[in-house]
Amino acid sequence: QVEVVESGGGLVQPGGSLRLSCTTSVSISAINYMGWYRQAPGKLRELVAAFLSSGRTNYGDSVKDRFTIPRDNAKNTDYLEMNSLTPEDTAVYYCNVRVGQQYYWGQGTQVTVSS
Repeated sequence: QVEVVESGGGLVQPGGSLRLSCTTSVSISAINYMGWYRQAPGKLRELVAAFLSSGRTNYGDSVKDRFTIPRDNAKNTDYLEMNSLTPEDTAVYYCNVRVGQQYYWGQGTQVTVSS
């Protein structure tokens, strides 16, 4: 069983920034896919950004040029750095990783963008 833990959510004003963390119980080298997803009330869960096994990154259209997903191999941690936040970014953010052929989800962290 792989443990996935998100952290860093909270309340932020429009235009502000926030960094989420996704820490796993396995080495990043064992992960062949990592993605950040979000789900707002009444909406389907959507992909925000993903780090592919090829080394490429993929971003949702609504977050391109505002969000990035840096990685710290030494800490087995992936980050979601969010800038220029708007109320439309309010959601629960989830980290999803694939180890071998199995996918694992974290419990999610709430991000609220409001003045």
